[in-house]
Amino acid sequence: MKDAYTIIKRPLITEKSMSISATSKYAFEVDINANKIEIADAVKKLFPQVDVVKVNTLRVKGKSKRVGRMPEGKTADWKKAYITLAPGQRIEIFEGA
Repeated sequence: MKDAYTIIKRPLITEKSMSISATSKYAFEVDINANKIEIADAVKKLFPQVDVVKVNTLRVKGKSKRVGRMPEGKTADWKKAYITLAPGQRIEIFEGA
């Protein structure tokens, strides 16, 4: 099995992810080949005080980019995961303290 730090790449700190954190849901960028079971296990290893209830994943397609006259390139595709925790639980990294 992969290491938890290679599965969970980083938390997504956006306006939307901050608003859904009030309902015990959190967003992470994850490894593109990771499945929901691996993601749930990785969150349990990184944050042992929380219980994962549900994992929703989606793949984000890369955007076309251009710099000046250079030919058009593309940013990388990546995967996003929304983690739902048991009611009343939270992860401190998303708190503004």
